[in-house]
Amino acid sequence: MSQQAEHEEIKKKVLSTGIRVGTEVKTKFMLPYIIQANPEGLYLFDLDITLNRIQTAARFIKKFDIEKVIVYSGRVYATTPIEKFCELTGAKKMLGRFMPGTLTNPSLPYYSEPLLIIISDPQVDAQAVTEATNAGIPVIGIANTDNVTSKLDLVIPANNRGRKALATVYWLLAREILQDSKTMKYEIEDFETKTAEVEEEL
Repeated sequence: MSQQAEHEEIKKKVLSTGIRVGTEVKTKFMLPYIIQANPEGLYLFDLDITLNRIQTAARFIKKFDIEKVIVYSGRVYATTPIEKFCELTGAKKMLGRFMPGTLTNPSLPYYSEPLLIIISDPQVDAQAVTEATNAGIPVIGIANTDNVTSKLDLVIPANNRGRKALATVYWLLAREILQDSKTMKYEIEDFETKTAEVEEEL
């Protein structure tokens, strides 16, 4: 299959996951990635840009020792996508509340020195973004239409609120990173946080 044909195939596969559906608010940071608003008034991302950004992010991640890459989120729906992504790639997961000082205070028992950090929402994960910035650690972030991305080094424009959308972003990212080894036998559903798991946590 040619690269173009594969790109179109992926587009068709992910279109129904809500990956390109944003919110009713757009920030100046996210304007370059938005193409229009749908009839409900929700802004939509340009799917080609999102897919290209995921490829760029994967290339960037591959430059680092994957075991020194932290994938963090305080968002419940990101739990399974991050766990599966880390299981497949070897990156380190960090979930739940971000403990202050994790990236900036060497005297703390949970202090960590990653080379790169990936976050799922600049607003929810603001503490991690601030500490990474202060420590000089580059940050890749999945950002929605209403996010402020001034502290991110690389933005992946996508719906970061939906269960299936978050699963799709991490599935695509893992797929890009692992494509050389052909070990990507998982589907988007395998990356999705089940509603029962979320209800248990609420």
